[in-house]
Amino acid sequence: MIKQSFAVTVMFLMSIFVFGQQSVTVTIQDANSKKGLEHVTVVITGRTNSTQTTDEKGVVIFNNLTTGPHALKVSHIGYNSVQQPLQLGQSSTKILLEPRSIITEEVLVQSTRAKDNSSTTFKNIGREEIAKNNLGQDIPYLLDQTPSVVIGSDAGAGIGYTNIRIRGSDNQRINVTLNGIQLNDAESMGSFFVNLPDFASSVESIQVQRGIGTSTNGSGSFGASINIQSNTLEKTPYVEFNNSFGSYQSWKNTLKVGTGLINDKFAFNARLSRISSDGYIDRASSDLKSFYVDGGYYSKKHIVKAIVFSGKEKTYQAWYGTPEPLIKGDRAKLADYAVAMELGSPEEIARLLSADRKYNLYTYDNQTDNYTQTHHQLHYTNLLSEQLSWNAALHYTRGAGYYEELRLGDKFSKYGLPNVNIGGETIEKTDLVRRRWLDNYYYGATSSLIYTPSTDLKLTLGSAYNQYRGDHYGEIIWARHASTSFIGDKYYAGDAQKNDFSIFMKGDYQIGKWLLMADIQYRNVDYRIDGDDDKIKNMAFHPQYDFLNPKLGLTYFINSTSNVYASYAYASKEPVRKDFVENTSSEAPKPEKMQDIEFGYRLRTDNLNVGINGYGMHYKDQLIPTGAINDVGSPIRQNVAKSYRIGLEFDGAWRISEHFTWKATAGLSQNKIKDFIEYGTIYDDDFNIVGEEEIYYKKTNIALSPSTIVSNELSYSPTPALNLAFISKYVSKQYLDNTTADERSIDAFFVNNVRAIYSFSVLGLQKIDVNLSINNIFNEKYETGGYTWGSFDQNHTRSFYNFYTPQATANFILGLNIRF
Repeated sequence: MIKQSFAVTVMFLMSIFVFGQQSVTVTIQDANSKKGLEHVTVVITGRTNSTQTTDEKGVVIFNNLTTGPHALKVSHIGYNSVQQPLQLGQSSTKILLEPRSIITEEVLVQSTRAKDNSSTTFKNIGREEIAKNNLGQDIPYLLDQTPSVVIGSDAGAGIGYTNIRIRGSDNQRINVTLNGIQLNDAESMGSFFVNLPDFASSVESIQVQRGIGTSTNGSGSFGASINIQSNTLEKTPYVEFNNSFGSYQSWKNTLKVGTGLINDKFAFNARLSRISSDGYIDRASSDLKSFYVDGGYYSKKHIVKAIVFSGKEKTYQAWYGTPEPLIKGDRAKLADYAVAMELGSPEEIARLLSADRKYNLYTYDNQTDNYTQTHHQLHYTNLLSEQLSWNAALHYTRGAGYYEELRLGDKFSKYGLPNVNIGGETIEKTDLVRRRWLDNYYYGATSSLIYTPSTDLKLTLGSAYNQYRGDHYGEIIWARHASTSFIGDKYYAGDAQKNDFSIFMKGDYQIGKWLLMADIQYRNVDYRIDGDDDKIKNMAFHPQYDFLNPKLGLTYFINSTSNVYASYAYASKEPVRKDFVENTSSEAPKPEKMQDIEFGYRLRTDNLNVGINGYGMHYKDQLIPTGAINDVGSPIRQNVAKSYRIGLEFDGAWRISEHFTWKATAGLSQNKIKDFIEYGTIYDDDFNIVGEEEIYYKKTNIALSPSTIVSNELSYSPTPALNLAFISKYVSKQYLDNTTADERSIDAFFVNNVRAIYSFSVLGLQKIDVNLSINNIFNEKYETGGYTWGSFDQNHTRSFYNFYTPQATANFILGLNIRF
């Protein structure tokens, strides 16, 4: 079916292809020196839309422009933007850019972002592209059409807890920064966008770097970096209402206001958001609230900008997943699953036997995750001279919350409590409700000095120091038999402290048609875990690490529209908290190391934007998922000595005509472990552990790492006001564990969505957008994640149980955005 669909698509595109008729050469110069400006962004809009950057002489050529009205937009850091009509009757035009009287926030993210034509594999997503898909689903869903990406959510519809994997690496290996400040949790290294609901409504742009990338603040990137920049300066006042409603009672309500530039010096923005959904999975509801406020001072040489944003989430737990018999339809196995899941009551067994793929194990009303996280950032930029600038930032994040759960028949001894004697009967177990708390602080400073002595050379020296303090503790808030416990007692309590210091230097040097990039980072990590955990007592872990991470890259410019590049990078990354707490090996978890080789080709013309790259990511002691999860749904990991990910990626956009645009991405990869030993527990007939099974694999696939990921977007604009798009995503088979066993795998899936956007103005309103997205229009029943666990009997026969995270069948979201 996929081959037929692509064949029909290609034939359709060929049949509607039309050739442009005119060309124009645009020259951009500094208004004072009259010198040509390199790397200036030039955009043509109208009957033909195209974006290019100027060459070393400040020149860009647009070909195949369709006859009709057009506008020319020119923007460059340090200069005032220009927008003017484009006269196609003239073969060339010259534009003089005036140096800007104020500087703006683009300089805040220079040290963490890859620039155009660098030897890093990356993709930029701008505000307009984000707005097309920002209807309430989380940030990972806005990145679904980038290469090698797989997304999913516990609740199945993209609201609540979501996840993203890039090149098979989960969010613990994806370095996320907000305005250059690390978002990743210091202990788990994950990025939980559920704690920042609707943050996409305050985002100016996102850059996704695959591989090690240029991440210079925070932990090493082992799959990708996601660099997010929040609102930049808007010079005119605005008020904006964004609202959406969709399947599963999903609502999003957003109010945004901005003052514009006051007295050419000050600007303020604010946002208030609410998102709610019942979820596709039973009871997988979400109640999310957030706000964002910023205020800035802007002058010719200085920016001072303060930002505060916060999110409060309450989500019903849905991480347990759906048992395989409810997915595959083999209901005869449900009785075995009921025993393995330890369903104790006839009512729970009956509910499982009558359930469907939306099954949720939990029924307790307040089986919820509750967390509030508030971020404070203070940014300062000083343009010391035309060649030298300094950026500095202070940040402070306060997070606190718990998840609550009902436990049936837990032993008193698990909570350090004595048994209860009632009427001469000794009671060893009780039903109870507990809360497990995380109360943490994260704060620090970053700084970078950027020296640009000429257009050919740029040097950056930067540093970051971050400190984390976290308390972990548990409380029993109700028990059928309370033993000696009191309200407020903690049945476990532990604390963690992490100090993270890094310093880096990098440079870009262009000589002729060659661009050389060199980068080196030193990072020191001091991590301490003390006290008790729910699983182990008297913890005393104190690992310390020193990492040196170098990068080297080279770009060759074939001409003004194309280049080739290659790079080498080395990175190291520390284990996370759960790797220590849940480690069953006699050896402590080791830091993982990776060598990343990237090479590629880019072509950018007025109608065509193509990138093709290859990569080889070779690991030592990679921490891979075993296939099992812990009691909060997080994958359990183990070190493997040798493993690798190699592949090819494609990212292209073709403006076929003034009405049609075709975008596509592809990722083909091999993700392998060498000399892997699987360890399994052997039980006797009475469920006593009697030994350990060892199975050797010379080469096997890494869990949850698909070999093929393909996406496609065909859009049609019959008028400038209306845009229609057909969007597809194919992901090949994924294995739940590291044994390459088909019986423990996730089926390939092919999902198709449609989107319609109509924009107009009426009654003096600046802009009204009506946005309709119908997702999974062919009602595909698919899963994006899962886990497995099992054991062996004394005859070495394996038993196993698979659980999956089903995603929503056909559903819709309708949005209405009004801007004054």
